[in-house]
Amino acid sequence: MFYNMDVSILHRISQYFGAKDRMTHIVAGSVAPDFTLKSLDGKGFSLPTALEKGPVLLAFFKIGCPTCQYTFPFIERLYQRFKGPNISIVGISQNGAEKTLNFNKEYGVTFAVLLDEESKGYVVSNAYGLTNVPTILLVDTDGSVIVSSMGFVKKDLETISNYFAERAKLAKAPLFLPKESVPANKPG
Repeated sequence: MFYNMDVSILHRISQYFGAKDRMTHIVAGSVAPDFTLKSLDGKGFSLPTALEKGPVLLAFFKIGCPTCQYTFPFIERLYQRFKGPNISIVGISQNGAEKTLNFNKEYGVTFAVLLDEESKGYVVSNAYGLTNVPTILLVDTDGSVIVSSMGFVKKDLETISNYFAERAKLAKAPLFLPKESVPANKPG
C-alpha cells in the first residue's frame, strides 16, 4: 500500500479524465469487517468481542504521518475522558512494534495500539480499503460504522466526543480548548 501524495495526485488526474470514483474505504452506514490483531503488549484484540462491551473507535495510522501526529493527542484526550469498560479506543499502527512504541511515547498515547504491519500485508487496513491515514472509524455495537473520517476532521472528532458522552451519560464538554487554534481539517 502507498500512503503518499503521488497516489492522491494520480487519483485526481484520473478523475479529471473521467474515471468513476469508487468507494475506497468503509463509510458511515457500512458494516465494519471483523478482525483480530495483536496489541503492542502481545494481547489479542477482537473487534466482535470488543463490540459486545460497547462501541469501538478505530484509529489507523503510520508513525511518519504528520496528520496522524497531530490527531493522536486529541484521540488520547478522548480516551482519557471516556475510558472505561463500555467504550474501546484503539490505534491500529501500520508500523512495527519498536517504531510504534516510540510514537506512543512521543505523542503521549496510552490507549491500546494494535499492529497491522506491512510485513504481514496490512491485512486489516486492506480489508477496510484504506487509502489514507489517519482513518478514524466509530463502530457501534451492531458493527455498523457511525463515523468514518479520513485525515483530521475537527467536526468528526466532536461528533465522536458527543456520542461517547451520551453513551457514558456524561455532560458534553468541548474536546478542543478555547486557547487551541485547531483547523477544521487537515488532509491525511
